[in-house]
Amino acid sequence: MAAEHTPETLTVDLGTDTGPFHGGASGTLYGLYGAGVPSRTLIEGMAVRTVATKAQDGVQHPGADALEILPSFAEAGGKDVYVYVPDIYRGFPYEWPGATGEERLADLKERVRRQVAYVRTLGAHRSHVVYVPFNEPEGNMFGTGEWSYDGVSWRTEPGPYFTAWRQVYRLIKDLDPEARVAGPNTSLLYPEVRGFLEYAKAHDVLPDVVTWHELSSPDEIRTNVARYRAMERELGIGPLPVNINEYAHNYHLSVPGQMIQWISAIEEGKVDADMAYWNIAGNLNDSAVGANRGNGQWWLFNAYGRLTGNTVRVTAPHPNAQYTLQGVAALDRAKRQARVLFGGAGGAAQLVVEHIDPELFGTTVHVRLEEIPWTGQVGESDRPLLLRDTELPVTDGTVTVPLTGLEEMSAHQLTLSPGGNGATPAQPSVRWRRTYEAEDATYTGTGYVKHGPEGSPSDVGKFATSGGYHVGGLRTGSDGVLAFEVEVPRDGTYDVAVYANSHNRADLVREFGPTNVFLRVDGEQPRELRLPLGYQWAVWGHTDTRVELTAGRHTLTLAARDPDLGVTRGDAVIDRLDLTLHADRADAVYDAEYASLGGGAQVAYTRPGASGPGAVVLPEGGTVTFWVYAPGDGEASVTVDRLGLGDGLLTINGEDVGAVREGAVPLFLAGGINKVTVTGTSERLVVDRLRVGPSRGLLPTTTHQAEDGSLTGTARVTGAFPYATGGKAVDGVGAGPANALTLTVTAERDGRHALTIRYSNGEQAAATHYNPDPVCRHADLHVNGAAPQRLLFPTTFHFNNFADLSVPVTLRRGTNTLTFTADEPLDFDGVTRNPLGQRSPYAPVLDRVTVTPLA
Repeated sequence: MAAEHTPETLTVDLGTDTGPFHGGASGTLYGLYGAGVPSRTLIEGMAVRTVATKAQDGVQHPGADALEILPSFAEAGGKDVYVYVPDIYRGFPYEWPGATGEERLADLKERVRRQVAYVRTLGAHRSHVVYVPFNEPEGNMFGTGEWSYDGVSWRTEPGPYFTAWRQVYRLIKDLDPEARVAGPNTSLLYPEVRGFLEYAKAHDVLPDVVTWHELSSPDEIRTNVARYRAMERELGIGPLPVNINEYAHNYHLSVPGQMIQWISAIEEGKVDADMAYWNIAGNLNDSAVGANRGNGQWWLFNAYGRLTGNTVRVTAPHPNAQYTLQGVAALDRAKRQARVLFGGAGGAAQLVVEHIDPELFGTTVHVRLEEIPWTGQVGESDRPLLLRDTELPVTDGTVTVPLTGLEEMSAHQLTLSPGGNGATPAQPSVRWRRTYEAEDATYTGTGYVKHGPEGSPSDVGKFATSGGYHVGGLRTGSDGVLAFEVEVPRDGTYDVAVYANSHNRADLVREFGPTNVFLRVDGEQPRELRLPLGYQWAVWGHTDTRVELTAGRHTLTLAARDPDLGVTRGDAVIDRLDLTLHADRADAVYDAEYASLGGGAQVAYTRPGASGPGAVVLPEGGTVTFWVYAPGDGEASVTVDRLGLGDGLLTINGEDVGAVREGAVPLFLAGGINKVTVTGTSERLVVDRLRVGPSRGLLPTTTHQAEDGSLTGTARVTGAFPYATGGKAVDGVGAGPANALTLTVTAERDGRHALTIRYSNGEQAAATHYNPDPVCRHADLHVNGAAPQRLLFPTTFHFNNFADLSVPVTLRRGTNTLTFTADEPLDFDGVTRNPLGQRSPYAPVLDRVTVTPLA
């Protein structure tokens, strides 16, 4: 019996190098909609390496046009944009026109010519383009269906496909000899791919990048990458770069504990890979919430992208088996740090790190353990939770870290640094937390429905759901009450997160938008909560509030009616309720030794006075970059703690906000993720940490209601959206510059300011298959009559659901004018327009604009 309770062991061998860290798993299919959606900060912080997306001006889906996303993606550090040429067409299978296969192929070639001509206008950016002439040809253009070339699968009769590949490949290379072409882009690594490679080698048309999809499992990635490499060796080709340009299922996406299993397999293969596009464009495959907020999956890829050095061997308790504990690890000898990302199993385990080099780490290591929790597909996340910060002795080159209470849906990060230098251990992020499943709560009243099971290893097409089930019944006309019985250990202020969802296209939701419900504690402390909207049922976000609780038992209720506050409008499902007692709410601390370094910056582990195990020494031009979370758009108190003298420059999201100074400085942070960089401007600057605290009200901020502005043409004040500030907003901006909103704002001084625009956007295009197709509206912002700045606004899933978007602008001291216009964007040629109306001519509904100096 004792053996049954032995914790599973994940072993990290720092002595076995498996090659330079590659970072290839952070790719995305349709994850970028356009410049600004998602924000450059989200793209950089997630270290997105490759993007697969539709051909420019394609009609497969709204947005995500290859050459529109390319410049901003490249500037954010991205490597390659894979242009799915067939996504120029509608439908899946692709509805390519023509009565015969020859006519259809001729049309595709004409589209290829146009794409290459467009790409050749891009200058240096063209080097990032990779053409994908065919996508899943076995079930599409060269399959057996209605839209096939000849109704015969290429796996049965490969001749027509091979000929088409040769012709299109040579067409691209003739038009641009430096172009890269990828294929065969099959839905699996079929045995017939060998024949494709033999033909391509014989006819000198080998792809520059070999691509296929793994909508299977992480173990298939390991197996098939090895099988492909063996195929190359046998055929005497390559090794060629590989991009597995669609991977993972709905059930896995957004869930850190699932995605780390895919990441570990992809990193082992040292290949690139792009997450599959099951849902909406522009949200980094369920990593981004709105334009600039990340969920748990975003923070996992942020941790993955910050691995440096070389990867090392990781031995899992169940090697190459999905839904078990798996991990990836890297050792950076220059930084004297080892990092391990792991997850996939709940309960207890132990992590054993072997062959710890005493010349790098000494005889004591500093151990930091963090958790990256699941926060839902559309639920934003604060930075990872600190679980443990301690020092452990190294025995025979080994450290064993016991792990208890692991959450199966979470990923975890363990960081080892040299210890024994007097570091003060940091306190855990939370004192206590519990999850209460909705299906275990007590429901009274009418309308109760228990939904599920949702996603599972045997049903990967459905969405991940805590506990597998969720509860419906809180809707228009209901008298339902969902009661959670809780018990807390001490008096205090507890955070409450209600994980919930309303499908934005459902009948009762389409009318009004976010569903409202009413929370009470033991029948008291009433408040109204607006629950998250999503693009389908069982797409989870969370609504947060705080309650005062005394030690002991309590009943928290969610109700469709409240005697003091009103009744529910809409229709919601509830997944779970989380209660958390945080540690003392002090400044958020970001230690420099765990940050991203550049320009010759180095970690020093013996600096007197350092708060953690080390500090960062910056030469002139050296950088240390922190990824900082802010709950809302506005002022924060930011402190750069230095050791000794030294000068530096502080930038936030690429904006210069001044020199590093003593004490807290009031600075503007965007809601969600911020890139904060300190650059050394003296011979030597030692940075200990960054601290971020709440606003002290020092930045002069003004708010301007859209309805108070000057309106022209069809722009009008509307009261149709009750959740707008004061119940009023401005609609009808767009369809030409004559229909505009102009606001007059004042600034106390010249310089850079943030405009925080509260808006709503519920526009959605008709879809041809499983992807919902929300449309990002845009606005052209003219500041003081200057040339416009185009702003892209992601969906809010309903016009009565408002969000904030912050953009930097230059204002002059005194009076300034802000004019919002919009018109239907033209195609890349500057003449034609989207034939299906997938590019909206309208700006979003505009509620208000808040003006804040950046510093």
